[in-house]
Amino acid sequence: MKEQAVTRFEEALEQAGARDPRDHYRDLLRELKGRDADAYERAVEHFQDVLIPGIASGELEPLAAWREYGCKLAEWIAEGRTVEIDDTGLSRPHDPSTDGDRLVLHLPDDTGQKAILVSLPEDVTSAQRATYDLLVAGKQTLGG
Repeated sequence: MKEQAVTRFEEALEQAGARDPRDHYRDLLRELKGRDADAYERAVEHFQDVLIPGIASGELEPLAAWREYGCKLAEWIAEGRTVEIDDTGLSRPHDPSTDGDRLVLHLPDDTGQKAILVSLPEDVTSAQRATYDLLVAGKQTLGG
């Protein structure tokens, strides 16, 4: 089943020309494991019991399912809200059916924490890059 899910996901990535988020989500999982062992176990269970079977069976669209898994990881790391940034830099609440051309960020309620990257479009616009640089990377100067 896992092999079938991986194949469907990789085909969807290639067809859409999208970025592969799995390495980034592994990093989020490691961070989650260090913060909250119970939440980490829920994340692993969700991966095994929902994500993989749903993609393998065709019940879940692979790219959207992985993006929503990233949203769950971010929420388990820090309570907050998830937003998407369009190509002009406009922010709106995240819609799970959104296109892959949106920058998706999780904004923790704790304003002392940086935003958590959920999804980065293949072609990042200058407005999305500026948003990422400020909220995720913490850069406060242009070009720095």
